[in-house]
Amino acid sequence: MAQLSRRHVLGLGLGALTAAQSRRAFAEDFGPEAHGMSAFGDLKYPPDFHHFDYVNPTAPKGGLFSLIPSVRAYNQSYQTFSSLNAYILKGEGAQGMDMTFAPLMARANDEPDAMYGLAAKSVRISPDKLTYRFTMRPEAKFHDGSKLTAHDAAYSLTVLKEKGHPLIVVQLRDMVKAEALDDATLVVTFAAKRARDVPLYVASLPIFSKAYYATRPFDESTLDIPLGSGPYKVGKFEANRYIEYERVKDWWAADLPVCRGSYNFDVVRYEFYRDRDVAFEGFSGKNYLYREEFTARIWATRYDFPAVKDGRVKRETLPDETPSGAQGWFINTRRDKFKDPRVREALICAFDFEWTNKTIMYGAYARTHSPFQNSDMMVNGPPSPEELALLEPFRGQVPEEVFGQPFVPPVSDGSGQDRTLLRKASQLLSDAGLPVKDGKRLLPNGEVFRIEFLADEPSLQPHHAPYIKNLGALGIEASLRIVDAVQYRARLEDFDFDMTIERFSMSATPGDGMRPFFSSQSAKTKGSYNLAGIASPAIDALVDKIIGAENRTDLTVACRAFDRVFRAGRYWVPQWYRTSHPIAYWDQFAHPEKPPRYASGVGAPDNWWYEPAKAAKLEQAK
Repeated sequence: MAQLSRRHVLGLGLGALTAAQSRRAFAEDFGPEAHGMSAFGDLKYPPDFHHFDYVNPTAPKGGLFSLIPSVRAYNQSYQTFSSLNAYILKGEGAQGMDMTFAPLMARANDEPDAMYGLAAKSVRISPDKLTYRFTMRPEAKFHDGSKLTAHDAAYSLTVLKEKGHPLIVVQLRDMVKAEALDDATLVVTFAAKRARDVPLYVASLPIFSKAYYATRPFDESTLDIPLGSGPYKVGKFEANRYIEYERVKDWWAADLPVCRGSYNFDVVRYEFYRDRDVAFEGFSGKNYLYREEFTARIWATRYDFPAVKDGRVKRETLPDETPSGAQGWFINTRRDKFKDPRVREALICAFDFEWTNKTIMYGAYARTHSPFQNSDMMVNGPPSPEELALLEPFRGQVPEEVFGQPFVPPVSDGSGQDRTLLRKASQLLSDAGLPVKDGKRLLPNGEVFRIEFLADEPSLQPHHAPYIKNLGALGIEASLRIVDAVQYRARLEDFDFDMTIERFSMSATPGDGMRPFFSSQSAKTKGSYNLAGIASPAIDALVDKIIGAENRTDLTVACRAFDRVFRAGRYWVPQWYRTSHPIAYWDQFAHPEKPPRYASGVGAPDNWWYEPAKAAKLEQAK
C-alpha cells in the first residue's frame, strides 16, 4: 500500500479545509435551497409533495407497451434508426433513448415550465441568476451500480456543448461552463443576459457516465448500448426495425415524487415502418398496441376492422390544450427564386386548404395561421400599444402590414381551383418579375420556374397533387420527390430542397428554443430547424425580447409582436392543425382520465399502465 508523508497528509487536510470553506462561502452567497425551478419562479408543488396530480401513484407495474414514433428530436427519424446515440448529428438516433438517462430535473406536465429534482435533489440560484448550484442525490447511480455524481453531470453538459447535435449546441450557447466542486455539487455558470429558459434546458439534458466515455468517442454513431441511469435500459433491438426498452426493476429513482405513478410498463417497444399505410396494417394486425392517428382519412374510413367492432381495440379522442404550433410547406428562401416575398405569397394563394380539408381530410382540420396556434401568444387584430412599442424600431425594415392586421391565409371558395386566388397569385408573380411565356412561368434570369417538393413517405401525395395542379395553372413546373428517410434527413440538414413539410410547436413558455427555428445564426447552421432560412434582424431582436421577458405578460406581448413579423415574411404555406388527439389501442391498458395540459401527446407511455385482466380477456377473444 502506498504511504503518505506527514507533509502530504497535512497538505491534503489543508486542501480539504480550503474546499470546505469555499463551499460555505459559496453557499452564503446564494438564495435558499429549492426543490424545483421555473422560468418565472412559480411552482405548483410544495417541497413535500408526494406525486404529480395527473398520475396514478398506485398504478401497477408490468406488461408491454408498443407503438410507432410520433415525435422526433435531434437526429431521430420516424421511419428508421441506425444508432443508439440520439444526441449528435451523425446517424439516425433510436426513439426512446431519453428513457435510459436521468436528467438533473424532471418536467411537471401540468405546469407551463416547472421542473423538480431528479438526479439533483435541489438547486440554489445566485441573486443575479447567472450561477446555479445543484446538489446531487447520493442514491443516484448508473445501471452498472456505479455512482452518478456531479462530475458525470459536468462532463455531460460540457461534451454536449462541444460535440452535441447542432441544435443542442445552439441552445447551450449561453451556458458558460459546468463544473463539479465535489461528487455532490454541480455548479453551472451562465452568460450575462442569458436566455430565460437555458437553465431549464440544462436541467432536462441527459447525464452520461464520464467513466464510460473515457474510452469511447462521444460524437460517433454507434449501436453499442450506452451506460444509462434512467427508468429503462436498452433490451432487444434490430436496427431499422424495432427497439425494446426494459424497465429497471430496482431503479434508484422509482420512489421519488417526480417518478411515482410513471414508467409502469416492463417493456416499451418502438416499431419502425417506412409507409403509413403499412404501419396501420401493422396496428390492425396487433403488431403493435398503441397508435395516435395523424391521418384523417384513415381515422374516418379504416377503423372498421373486426377488433374495433367487437371492442378489442378502443378509440378515444382526447383534448389537446398545448400550443398546436406550425405545420406547413416551408419555403427555402436561401434559393434565389424564393427571395421575393411576393413569390412566396403567390405560393400561399395557390393552396386551396378548404377543398383539401373537405375532400381529402374529411373536414377534420382547421387552418393554421401562426407558429403559436391554439395559444394566447397568437396575435389577432391590430397591435396593442405594448406591441407597437416593440415594433416601432423596425418601421421601414419590415412590411407595413406589421403595424395593422396580421396576415391570414386567404379563404378559398372550396372548388379546388379558386380563380380569384389564382389570378391574385399570377399578378403577384408578374409583379415580382416572373412573366409567362408559352405557358411557362419564367424566373427573372429566364429559366423556367420549377419547384420540387421533398418528402420521406407517400401518405401526403394526395395533399400535394391538387396543390401541384394549381401551381401548374400558374405556369410553375412543380413535382413531388419521395426519398428514403436517411436521404431526406441528409438533404434537410444541408438545406438541399425547395419546399418541404415540417411541423413544430413552441413550449408554453417560449424562450431559447426559438433560436434553432428562427434566428439568423440557425439559418446558417447545418442541421438546424430553420428550414425556411429566416435571417431577419427584426425577428432576431424580437426573439431576444421573448427570451429576455421577465414575466408572462411581457412574454405574451413579445410573442405577439414576433408573430406579426413572422407572418408578414411569408416564409411558409400554412397547412392545418387539430385540437385533439385521436388515439386507438388494444384494450389492455388504462390511463389517467385526462392528459396533463402541457404533456407531449397524451402522456403515453409514461403515465399509462398495464391491466392484466384486460390482457387476459383479449387473449381469450382470439
